[in-house]
Amino acid sequence: MNFKQIAQTCKEDDIIVCYNIIQTILKERQANRAMSVIANLIKDSRKIVVKIGSNTLSGENGMVNREAMQNIVEQLHELMQSGKQIIIVSSGAGVCGIAAINKWHRKNDINYKQALCAIGQVELMMTYKELFAEYDIHVAQMLLTRDDFGDHTRNIHIRNALFTLVDEGVVPVVNENDSVCVEEIKIGDNDTLSALTANLWGADLLIILSDIDGVYDKNPKTSKDAELIEEVYDIDGLLSEIDARGKSHFGTGGVITKISAAEKVNEYGIPLILANGSKKDILRKLVNGTERGTVFFGK
Repeated sequence: MNFKQIAQTCKEDDIIVCYNIIQTILKERQANRAMSVIANLIKDSRKIVVKIGSNTLSGENGMVNREAMQNIVEQLHELMQSGKQIIIVSSGAGVCGIAAINKWHRKNDINYKQALCAIGQVELMMTYKELFAEYDIHVAQMLLTRDDFGDHTRNIHIRNALFTLVDEGVVPVVNENDSVCVEEIKIGDNDTLSALTANLWGADLLIILSDIDGVYDKNPKTSKDAELIEEVYDIDGLLSEIDARGKSHFGTGGVITKISAAEKVNEYGIPLILANGSKKDILRKLVNGTERGTVFFGK
């Protein structure tokens, strides 16, 4: 039924009902259009950085979810089969460290945290190696700090290494070097790291997989009436309208770090898609236009 037919069938007493029906139809059309935009954006992009958050790789208890990792690797392989070049920016070293040596789970001392990351980084890379090996794809590890992006010579070497690996069909897995990072050289979160990597590589698209569907006007975990914002062109305007406080228990970032990452890549003309990586087949659904998210286009 179209709007004209609805109007013709509405009686004066039903005007509120009709208004609500029309609003529902408009929202559905807007959502379908936004999903189509995401699908076309991915299809038109060749060089894609995919950031995978800790909550995507871990279960509710904070331990590694291998099934979820396998599902993501399957989808990344499909993207590569369709001609995409992929770089992964992966959180999860701490989570993998806890899974490997659970006796340190509750220790908050910085030395233990760094030690857990050192242990977990091996576990994380071994998992990626095993999962990609099923498709005869090699992976490579690249651990970086803020200083690496601030030095011109290092920048060139990182960029050349990334190009060489990708050109040879190897998937780089980038992470912050948490075991040696102190405040002075710490990037702080992998949302920012993914943005810096995308800019350095000259990516066509950055996809951040988190534990939320996208950016909402309110916190969806505490407000049932929160509405998903599916397209963002003015980040400053967005920040003045939303409540973006809070962060997850296992991750170091939050909505604000994702918006900050969007600002960084948008400055270089790179769009960013924020989607829910905890949903099975999320990348397939985004490509097929059957899943929602938030796209940051910038000005």
